[in-house]
Amino acid sequence: MNLLEAEGLNTFYGDSHILFDVSMNIPEHEVVALLGRNGAGKSTLLKTLSGALKAQSGTIKFAGKQIERLPTHEIARLGLQLVPEERRVFGGITVHENLKLAAMTAEKPLDYSEIYRTFPRLDERRNNKGRALSGGEQQMVAIARAMIRDARLILLDEPFEGLAPLIVRDLMAVCQQLAEQGRTIVIVEQNVAAALSMASRCYLINTGHMVFEGTGQELQAKPELMSRYLGAAAA
Repeated sequence: MNLLEAEGLNTFYGDSHILFDVSMNIPEHEVVALLGRNGAGKSTLLKTLSGALKAQSGTIKFAGKQIERLPTHEIARLGLQLVPEERRVFGGITVHENLKLAAMTAEKPLDYSEIYRTFPRLDERRNNKGRALSGGEQQMVAIARAMIRDARLILLDEPFEGLAPLIVRDLMAVCQQLAEQGRTIVIVEQNVAAALSMASRCYLINTGHMVFEGTGQELQAKPELMSRYLGAAAA
């Protein structure tokens, strides 16, 4: 069963046409990688799916409900959460207060104890302000805010960017744990090997056009495709 179905999306920034008739199906309980070079349209697609950007044409269905014209807060309430590349952790309040803010707008928030079991480091840092956190800790808070809202689909935009390998390993384990718990994940990541190690399916986008859909094994069996559209990132 597909949790999300997008068909024929065309998205613009002002007069610039960014996504061209993009279609995408996300099966429930799977991890899906969205790959492509910088500027290929990956973040634009995630923002379009989450309602942060409105497509000029095309349809998006989430759990069978048409959502492309809904405001972002209604889409989030349905269980679709975007974890943006910028993380957007509130620096002037504590880790726990960041989580409380997210929980306030959730219909059935998860218990904080579940969040802290998943992220023991945040349990240790729960009274530290957001600005005092490392990049990896801020990313944990960003993912935890989506978790506490009991999201069915989490869109992760470059979650490992600029992080140390040990932190990346820990966050990969969390992503796999979330998938095992029944959540669906779409991950945009320049670390192709990391993304493909987690994903059961992948999409490849180039200059706003979807150029490949299939399993990670099928993509890796086409090195010329990876070289053409991913370049050094595929190494």
